[in-house]
Amino acid sequence: MEKNLNKAEVIYVKPDRVKISVSDLISFKEAEETLKVGSYLQIIDEHEEKVLIAIIDSFSIDIVTSKDADRDKDDIGNEFERKYIIEASPLGIIENGQFTRGGDTLSIPPKDVRPASIKYIKEIFENSVDAKIKFNFSKLSNDYRVNVPVDGNKFFNKHLAIVGASGSGKSHTVAKIFQNAVKLKESSDNNSLNNSHIVIFDIHSEYSTAFNNPNIISVENLNLPYWMLNDDELEELFLESGDRNNYNQASVLRGAITENKKKYAGENSQDIYFDSPVKFNIQEVMNYLKNISIETVNYKSKERYMIVDDSYTLDNLSTKSDSGLRLDSTERYMKYFEDELIFYETKNSNISKGSYADGTLDKFINRMESKINDKRLSFLFGKESFDIEFEDIIKNLLGYSSPESNVTIIDLSGVPFEVLSITVSLISRILFEFGYHKKQHFKENNTPLMVVYEEAHKYAPRSNMAKYRSSTSSIERIAKEGRKYGVTLCIVSQRPSEISETIFSQCNNFVAMRLTNPDDQNYVKRLLPDSLEGITASLPALQTGQAIIIGDSIIMPSVVSIDECDESRSPSSVDIKFIEEWKKDWRDIDFSQLKDNWS
Repeated sequence: MEKNLNKAEVIYVKPDRVKISVSDLISFKEAEETLKVGSYLQIIDEHEEKVLIAIIDSFSIDIVTSKDADRDKDDIGNEFERKYIIEASPLGIIENGQFTRGGDTLSIPPKDVRPASIKYIKEIFENSVDAKIKFNFSKLSNDYRVNVPVDGNKFFNKHLAIVGASGSGKSHTVAKIFQNAVKLKESSDNNSLNNSHIVIFDIHSEYSTAFNNPNIISVENLNLPYWMLNDDELEELFLESGDRNNYNQASVLRGAITENKKKYAGENSQDIYFDSPVKFNIQEVMNYLKNISIETVNYKSKERYMIVDDSYTLDNLSTKSDSGLRLDSTERYMKYFEDELIFYETKNSNISKGSYADGTLDKFINRMESKINDKRLSFLFGKESFDIEFEDIIKNLLGYSSPESNVTIIDLSGVPFEVLSITVSLISRILFEFGYHKKQHFKENNTPLMVVYEEAHKYAPRSNMAKYRSSTSSIERIAKEGRKYGVTLCIVSQRPSEISETIFSQCNNFVAMRLTNPDDQNYVKRLLPDSLEGITASLPALQTGQAIIIGDSIIMPSVVSIDECDESRSPSSVDIKFIEEWKKDWRDIDFSQLKDNWS
């Protein structure tokens, strides 16, 4: 080791803190002209066997009075000397070319201090991950010559969160990470796909331009099986929060759907329950609800329903003739599923209203009918949604439909906000069930799946509101159990403090970009030890495209610059150029066409 001419020495050592006094700062930083907070130092022990690497946390100046005539003088003639004090956090030891976290094994006193050489920095990062599992998408922000790889297995299979304020570069980061993922190849066939499977919930229609030949699913070609909605989703969709009749409405709905599923299950109907993934006909269920809301019954024999048809007449009932149509529970369901029936009017001594013909179901039926007939929800209640086969749903979501694709983009921009949570919930459950049943029945996890939730705080918030219950529950289930079945999450949000605690606590790796909200900053700071507070202090000052990578996939928390996407493969999230557009001449708008698209 060459002699240290920088007049720098270690004056304070603790396991989590090192102080260095530098008398000649210009000479000290010759090796690295951009020495600043966040730069790395190398500290050599007296045996020159180990190198301690530390990261600069702070910088200060001590003014020491001196009798040396060659020193500077202040305004009143006192002679003084400047001492530059650098405080740094030890990160780890380099020994025999290997970097190990921890800084309490250095011999005292340390012999030499200087800015870390590029050789040592590369040994820390580029040699930290085995080449077979190394995954790159960023460079060290202080030195672009240094790639910062992560352990790809730990990065993707332990849930990932990408957070940052609007305009910090989240969308480009998401795009770059998964662009690199689909480029990974074992074979030399450039025309073949690798085995990655990525599903992106794209709430702002940003990612269709970011990938080669993605499988894009939007409301125009999305067909979801409404018959797979579970109880939470159905209640969120059809029941009104706060309605005092919700309990009765939910009970009637469950009974009708269960019986309709049994009808379509045929011989297997004895094994059918409400949550069984079996088809039911929503229009037939509507027929049943409308019929029970207006039905009339025989006053003296309540099991006789006063339907107006050839076989069921008031005369027959009044004489209690066996020719009258007697309906037990199952027969009643089957009859009411057929069509909207006509019932005899009530009559004081002979005919009375049925159990649900008191008006308590009217608002519920109107709400349900308006949803079913809403053309914006045709992707959920259209004929295709009933006819679609479950196998085709899975193949489409995973990119196995022709042409095959590594990336499926579910464009949610056209999905009405009132059913956004339900849409995300249903698709998430289907993807989880795919992983679960594949592991259970085929005993293999050889098609791992990453599900990316863009703007996750909008449908999985830290909230007890009923309208978010279904989607939050589905995503939480993946967060807690998905890894066992090869299904992992990537949570993307500009408000990490607003996301379900259960979901966020399951993430093991974080890419934290610029955050300006104090609550969000504190949320990320809790992920790091106090000894690295200098890194998290930079959160509000990170430039666009810069991030802090935290987690067990990286050798140590680091401030990085995310590699740029190819110009032709950038997400369409560029800020609108207001001044340039406002300077241009007035533009007409086709409001008639806008109205047609709007409605």
